[in-house]
Amino acid sequence: MTVAAPFSAPIDPMLAKTAEELPTAEGFVFEPKWDGFRAIVFRDPDGVRIQSRDLKPLNRYFPELEKVLAEQLPRGCIVDGEVVVAGPNGLDFDALQQRIHPAPSRIARLSKDTPAAFVAFDLLAAGGKSTMALPQKERRVRLERLLGQARAPLYLTPVTADRAEAQDWLQRFEGAGLDGVMAKPAEAPYQPGKRAMFKIKHARTADCVVAGFRWYKDTQDAVGSLLLGLYDDAGTLQHVGVTSSFTMDMRRQLAQDLAPLRENALADHPWRDWAQASVAASDPMPGEPPDARRMPGATSRWSGGKDLAWEPLRPERVVEVKYDHLQGNRFRHATTFLRWRDDKPAPECRYDQLEVTTAFELQQVFGAGRP
Repeated sequence: MTVAAPFSAPIDPMLAKTAEELPTAEGFVFEPKWDGFRAIVFRDPDGVRIQSRDLKPLNRYFPELEKVLAEQLPRGCIVDGEVVVAGPNGLDFDALQQRIHPAPSRIARLSKDTPAAFVAFDLLAAGGKSTMALPQKERRVRLERLLGQARAPLYLTPVTADRAEAQDWLQRFEGAGLDGVMAKPAEAPYQPGKRAMFKIKHARTADCVVAGFRWYKDTQDAVGSLLLGLYDDAGTLQHVGVTSSFTMDMRRQLAQDLAPLRENALADHPWRDWAQASVAASDPMPGEPPDARRMPGATSRWSGGKDLAWEPLRPERVVEVKYDHLQGNRFRHATTFLRWRDDKPAPECRYDQLEVTTAFELQQVFGAGRP
């Protein structure tokens, strides 16, 4: 008998609000927060559809995953989860980003060199019937039943109702490249497009050099984002990310405050070559400098054609920002502006101020919180 999915793609994924700490109230279940691409998988009679968070198809970028999901998932189910790539040091988001490429030959090679995995954490349909109206705890029971015999690279995320255990995960699992902890109301249904759960991420601060900025949208009198740098052991200023959490009044004030630092900024700027370069893609190609995708002005497949040109500043001012964690030698997400640090010399803004995360074996994460 042919079993069809109860509804077709796309489905808006359920979203999360940011919280500073794990909720103390009763009635929550906790899961690791995976650092990958959110995806909803539809197992139809004719095959598998992998939908991204922004409702776009992902199948062509992960052919090896499409094959695995078609083999292991029963027809008529819809599973919410995360596409990830595991490297020797845990989850590798940089390698995952490189999988989104227009060239089929590049995709075919990377599917062998850096194969993806899928981590399931919610069940939207099974046996051709929707499960979204069921409470979270019941959907979890059915998901465990559905994936009880799952084999790598298909995984079931750990879960716990113990807040103390979840707090331990928040600290230990970061060493495997995870992004924090999710808190989900145990009695809540699946709510597409609603921020009906909570994400608790690591929060730290760092003092960074402000070495440039981008204008806000099409204006020339308001700052959109500040470009941040940290000095490495060799004394080279590395581009590490941006901060852009400003009110409109502050954006205009920043344009005025930073104006003096624009004078002769390019003369001895450590990113001078970057400012003069024209980079067409985020992935280094043959003949392209290996650090091209790290340039502050580099375009990428994620920029959607946006103008990422930047204005250099003399690297003299220091800002304190809040960040969650590093991906390689850069901040994984945009940071939050906290305050200026005019009391701190720019050369003191080095990588060695950052907290070093203890490595944690990724396979131990999957062994945690088993029912």
